[in-house]
Amino acid sequence: MSKSLSTSLIVRGILAFGVGIIAVAWPQVTVFALVILFTTLAIIGAGQEATWAFSSTTARPVIRHLLLGLIDAAAGVVALLWPAPTALVLVLIVASWAVVTGLFEFFAGFSRGELAGSRAQLILGGLVSIAFGVVLFARPDMGAITLALLFGMFNLIYGAWQFTLGVELRQTGKAAHSAAEMSTPPRNTSQPRVGTTAA
Repeated sequence: MSKSLSTSLIVRGILAFGVGIIAVAWPQVTVFALVILFTTLAIIGAGQEATWAFSSTTARPVIRHLLLGLIDAAAGVVALLWPAPTALVLVLIVASWAVVTGLFEFFAGFSRGELAGSRAQLILGGLVSIAFGVVLFARPDMGAITLALLFGMFNLIYGAWQFTLGVELRQTGKAAHSAAEMSTPPRNTSQPRVGTTAA
């Protein structure tokens, strides 16, 4: 399970980083292009959260991942289906999404069973997401170019964070697997001889 989770985190990090590069390199993109980029990330995030939810063995992570998946999917669908989206509408949608998901990630960092590194990254990632949403709410009248630059920088940070979290999870899984193999006593395959007598 940890391998599949780490792979999805790494893939999501690479995609977010790629979107960030596109948004920063071409800030003159239209609002509709930003909608497509945001919707793509949101739908991918929803699928990832759903996968994590149904892979979990305890109830608390299931509920958290399902709620995050629904939030991702709803934000992406609303942004895509909104007739003639404007920069203001997109700013409000992205800001709401960033604050809500950031709060989920922040409080997930305080849940039991998280490793120290993962806990710190969840809290830091949640704070970055919340700060991004607060900035958007503070300036909802920003233009498409400013939104593209902010969206790009956020995805560069978010992508690097997801990628690092995925790599750390994979290394932790490998270390745990190696420790389990080393603690397993070797099986004795030699069979006792039958019918032998001392000379």
